Amino acid sequence: MSTQNKTFYRPENFILIGIPGLEVAEFWISIPMCIMYILTIVGNSAILFIIMPQETLHKPMYLFLSMLSIIDLVASATTTPKILCIFWFNDNKINFNACLAQLFFIHSLSMMESTVLLAMAFDRYIAICHPLRYTTVLTNSTIVKIAIIAIIRGSFFMAPVPFLIRRLSYCRTNIIAHTYCEHMAVAKIACTDTAINRVYGLTVALLVIAVDIICITVSYSAIVRTVFRLSSKARQKALGTCAPHICVILISYVPALFSFFAHRFGHNIPLHIHIIFANLYILIPPMCNPMIYGARTKEIRKRVVVILHRS
Repeated sequence: MSTQNKTFYRPENFILIGIPGLEVAEFWISIPMCIMYILTIVGNSAILFIIMPQETLHKPMYLFLSMLSIIDLVASATTTPKILCIFWFNDNKINFNACLAQLFFIHSLSMMESTVLLAMAFDRYIAICHPLRYTTVLTNSTIVKIAIIAIIRGSFFMAPVPFLIRRLSYCRTNIIAHTYCEHMAVAKIACTDTAINRVYGLTVALLVIAVDIICITVSYSAIVRTVFRLSSKARQKALGTCAPHICVILISYVPALFSFFAHRFGHNIPLHIHIIFANLYILIPPMCNPMIYGARTKEIRKRVVVILHRS
């Protein structure tokens, strides 16, 4: 603890209290959370195990799916084990620097995932609207560049956040009403002006998430116009290839947007509802992504059947 005056200190640790108002039910809440975490690990690991060794699956859509699985695995490992420790063992203490690292990874990985989802929308747009240019536009070097851009984009925009948190004075409490360290959840307990944090968080959301959503919407608007000019058989096939991605987009962005707006404008939303949605945001997309693509993608289904048959 470092002091500059009688009221300022930077705590060595923060206390994550879990879900306020639902402390009695936290053990029971942890059971489906644990199941979802196991399914996340198994599902995303299976996707990587199926795609990476098979050169025939080293196509843009599957490589983007592999990126999504890696991001989901890292993001889940960053948050869920600590949440389960809070619920099971009342281990709610987190070191100040560890908290900063956790919030950096949570938000930067979220932006990386948004970039990959945008790239997947672009992949579908080229495949359906400009199929003759597909192999020349989405080359292996292009995919590598997209992966690098996703990493740099997420890291660049989130790099200032730990420093913005570190500059705040925590003179009232070190108790965070949440299950993990999230930028505004940590900033809210500071007793100094957090206007810079709020403005920066909103600016980044508009520059990254809002832009990605707009670009994805524009891509799918063009796809829909093209699809309805096709024959019924070709239309069904095109929509079938887009359906998994649309599902993934919805389950990724809806809880994220609810959590974002609830932090800033949802003052009348009960705190436990907000925290439950924040947990759904980090649990459901990583669990569902491999299930959706596994169920809807013929090549992955075939590979799963072959693996099961051999075992």
